[in-house]
Amino acid sequence: MGRLTERLYNGVVKENPTFVMMLGMCPTLAVTSSAINGLGMGLSTTVVLILSNMLISALRKIIPDKVRIPAFIVIVASFVTIVQLLLQAYIPFLYSALGVYIPLIVVNCIILGRAESYASKNDVLSSAFDGIGMGLGFTLGLTLIGIFRELLGSGAIFGFQFIPDGVHISIFVMAPGAFFVLAGLTALQNRLKMPSATNQEEESEQEQAEKEADEA
Repeated sequence: MGRLTERLYNGVVKENPTFVMMLGMCPTLAVTSSAINGLGMGLSTTVVLILSNMLISALRKIIPDKVRIPAFIVIVASFVTIVQLLLQAYIPFLYSALGVYIPLIVVNCIILGRAESYASKNDVLSSAFDGIGMGLGFTLGLTLIGIFRELLGSGAIFGFQFIPDGVHISIFVMAPGAFFVLAGLTALQNRLKMPSATNQEEESEQEQAEKEADEA
């Protein structure tokens, strides 16, 4: 697997921000009442993540170490403002649906985490692919949760009705529904032996135990 392809794979599967690293839980739980909301928030975050990663990587040798975090926040905030204005101008219904969670992208721990741990230490191209991978992984997570919540809670997916009225369970489009769906999808990952927050921790503990045994 090539270096750039590995960045994509890590972001979507191995280090998925939503299901493996459990990052960005605020928008994950708050805006995924429908599939379109999850997709819109995911793509908005992806655009900011890619552009901020690239610019931070390009300026990594110029930004003083002592002010790097404030500098990262200013860069991210600039791109978030651009995305917010574009959504307000061209997709007003999505802008209204996402509301305050659009400006909160500025402090999304996924974006600041990738800026600090990867973009500030690697070249522009690798940082761009890292942003694409993490962004797609985040978008996938939000969209999946949104699909299940919308289907179970209102009987629709992307606004298209699949289940007749009176059959759906309205709690899934409410706040508790986000926790139920996230827990269910994480349990499914464990069942299928896919990377998830819980089995990643178990693997780390197993590796640590094996390392200690070898040293002994």
